[in-house]
Amino acid sequence: MTARPATAPGVAAPTRTDLTANPHDRGVPPSPLPRAVQWLLVAGVVVVFLAALVFILLDRWRRGTVAVGTGMVGLAVLRWLVDPQVLGVWAVRSRRFDSAFCLVAGGIILWLALSVDALGS
Repeated sequence: MTARPATAPGVAAPTRTDLTANPHDRGVPPSPLPRAVQWLLVAGVVVVFLAALVFILLDRWRRGTVAVGTGMVGLAVLRWLVDPQVLGVWAVRSRRFDSAFCLVAGGIILWLALSVDALGS
Protein backbone atom coordinates (compact mmCIF):
# COMPACT_ATOMS: atom_id res chain seq x y z
CA MET A 1 0.00 0.00 0.00
CA THR A 2 1.18 3.48 -0.72
CA ALA A 3 0.44 6.41 1.54
CA ARG A 4 -1.87 9.08 0.22
CA PRO A 5 -0.56 12.62 0.28
CA ALA A 6 -2.18 14.78 2.96
CA THR A 7 -2.88 17.55 0.48
CA ALA A 8 -3.45 17.86 -3.21
CA PRO A 9 -0.37 18.23 -5.40
CA GLY A 10 0.81 21.82 -5.45
CA VAL A 11 -1.13 22.77 -2.30
CA ALA A 12 0.82 23.56 0.84
CA ALA A 13 0.06 21.51 3.94
CA PRO A 14 -1.94 23.41 6.56
CA THR A 15 0.06 24.87 9.40
CA ARG A 16 -0.74 24.34 13.08
CA THR A 17 -2.18 27.86 13.26
CA ASP A 18 -4.54 27.08 10.39
CA LEU A 19 -5.72 23.90 12.07
CA THR A 20 -6.42 25.53 15.44
CA ALA A 21 -7.98 28.74 14.11
CA ASN A 22 -11.62 29.28 14.99
CA PRO A 23 -13.56 29.21 11.69
CA HIS A 24 -16.27 31.40 13.25
CA ASP A 25 -13.78 34.23 13.76
CA ARG A 26 -12.77 34.73 10.15
CA GLY A 27 -12.85 38.38 9.27
CA VAL A 28 -12.94 39.54 12.90
CA PRO A 29 -10.58 42.49 13.33
CA PRO A 30 -7.72 42.01 15.80
CA SER A 31 -8.01 43.45 19.27
CA PRO A 32 -6.67 46.99 19.69
CA LEU A 33 -5.27 46.01 23.10
CA PRO A 34 -1.62 44.98 23.36
CA ARG A 35 -1.08 41.23 23.72
CA ALA A 36 0.27 41.64 27.28
CA VAL A 37 -2.91 43.44 28.39
CA GLN A 38 -5.02 40.71 26.80
CA TRP A 39 -3.11 38.05 28.75
CA LEU A 40 -3.56 40.04 31.98
CA LEU A 41 -7.31 40.21 31.41
CA VAL A 42 -7.46 36.46 30.79
CA ALA A 43 -5.37 35.87 33.91
CA GLY A 44 -7.84 37.98 35.90
CA VAL A 45 -10.76 35.79 34.83
CA VAL A 46 -8.75 32.65 35.62
CA VAL A 47 -8.06 34.04 39.10
CA VAL A 48 -11.80 34.64 39.60
CA PHE A 49 -12.55 31.02 38.63
CA LEU A 50 -9.77 29.74 40.92
CA ALA A 51 -11.17 31.84 43.76
CA ALA A 52 -14.57 30.28 43.09
CA LEU A 53 -13.03 26.82 43.37
CA VAL A 54 -11.34 27.72 46.66
CA PHE A 55 -14.59 29.13 48.07
CA ILE A 56 -16.51 26.01 47.08
CA LEU A 57 -13.86 23.69 48.53
CA LEU A 58 -13.99 25.68 51.78
CA ASP A 59 -17.76 25.13 51.95
CA ARG A 60 -18.53 28.73 51.01
CA TRP A 61 -20.74 27.64 48.13
CA ARG A 62 -22.69 30.89 47.89
CA ARG A 63 -19.55 32.99 47.53
CA GLY A 64 -18.19 30.40 45.12
CA THR A 65 -21.25 30.55 42.89
CA VAL A 66 -21.15 34.35 42.93
CA ALA A 67 -17.53 34.11 41.79
CA VAL A 68 -18.46 31.61 39.04
CA GLY A 69 -21.23 33.93 37.81
CA THR A 70 -18.89 36.90 37.92
CA GLY A 71 -16.27 34.94 35.99
CA MET A 72 -18.82 34.01 33.33
CA VAL A 73 -19.90 37.65 32.91
CA GLY A 74 -16.22 38.64 32.76
CA LEU A 75 -15.65 36.00 30.11
CA ALA A 76 -18.51 37.46 28.05
CA VAL A 77 -16.76 40.83 28.11
CA LEU A 78 -13.38 39.27 27.36
CA ARG A 79 -14.74 37.61 24.23
CA TRP A 80 -15.12 41.09 22.68
CA LEU A 81 -11.83 42.53 23.97
CA VAL A 82 -9.36 39.68 23.46
CA ASP A 83 -8.15 37.89 20.33
CA PRO A 84 -9.41 34.31 19.93
CA GLN A 85 -5.81 33.04 19.81
CA VAL A 86 -5.30 34.36 23.35
CA LEU A 87 -8.60 32.98 24.67
CA GLY A 88 -7.89 29.55 23.23
CA VAL A 89 -10.57 27.02 24.17
CA TRP A 90 -12.83 29.75 25.55
CA ALA A 91 -13.41 31.02 22.00
CA VAL A 92 -15.75 28.26 20.85
CA ARG A 93 -18.26 29.80 18.46
CA SER A 94 -18.77 33.31 17.15
CA ARG A 95 -18.15 36.28 19.41
CA ARG A 96 -21.86 37.03 19.50
CA PHE A 97 -22.86 33.49 20.54
CA ASP A 98 -20.06 33.05 23.09
CA SER A 99 -20.76 36.42 24.67
CA ALA A 100 -24.52 35.90 24.81
CA PHE A 101 -24.14 32.40 26.26
CA CYS A 102 -21.65 33.47 28.94
CA LEU A 103 -23.66 36.57 29.81
CA VAL A 104 -26.95 34.66 30.17
CA ALA A 105 -25.36 31.74 32.05
CA GLY A 106 -23.40 34.08 34.32
CA GLY A 107 -26.46 36.23 34.95
CA ILE A 108 -28.56 33.21 35.89
CA ILE A 109 -25.84 31.86 38.19
CA LEU A 110 -25.48 35.27 39.85
CA TRP A 111 -29.23 35.64 40.23
CA LEU A 112 -29.55 32.19 41.79
CA ALA A 113 -26.60 32.73 44.13
CA LEU A 114 -27.79 36.15 45.26
CA SER A 115 -31.45 35.19 45.62
CA VAL A 116 -30.76 32.45 48.17
CA ASP A 117 -31.32 33.72 51.69
CA ALA A 118 -28.33 33.59 53.98
CA LEU A 119 -28.60 31.15 56.86
CA GLY A 120 -29.99 32.70 59.99
CA SER A 121 -32.14 35.31 58.26
